[in-house]
Amino acid sequence: DAHGGNPEVQKHMGEPEHMMWALQRPDGGRGFGFTGGHYHKNWGNDDFRKVVLNAILWSAKLEVPEDGAVTTVTPEQLAANLDPKGQRK
Repeated sequence: DAHGGNPEVQKHMGEPEHMMWALQRPDGGRGFGFTGGHYHKNWGNDDFRKVVLNAILWSAKLEVPEDGAVTTVTPEQLAANLDPKGQRK
């Protein structure tokens, strides 16, 4: 079962969920959490990369461009360091 047989999780399937959050502490420290890193192929999505890179820039107190961090990645770059995987059964 993709949801681990957890009845509480299954009860809420299909509802909106937070996948990223950010916090600035009273002392000025910043951080963010992100739950979207399950699939490596997601890094090929421009918006996926942009939101994570923007969060990294913000956390580091660097300027986030008005239109967000723009990057490009090729399929070859995405595949460059992947470990070989066996076939799913």
